[in-house]
Amino acid sequence: MATFEFRNAVGKVYFDGGMTEDGKMIKKSKSYRNISEGATADDLHKALSQLAQLSEYPFIGAERVDTVDIMN
Repeated sequence: MATFEFRNAVGKVYFDGGMTEDGKMIKKSKSYRNISEGATADDLHKALSQLAQLSEYPFIGAERVDTVDIMN
């Protein structure tokens, strides 16, 4: 039976970078690596939103991207 083995996680913070000439939103992002496997959603949201405050762009959201290996 195959299983998942955690490799790493990345926290991505998204910012509003303004509008293009044709009215489409420009989305900018910043990635933070080495997120702990056990980080809770509340803790991660708090940390990433605080880091987002250091930017000149308005914060619009965050996500966690996990990478796992499929082991046999």
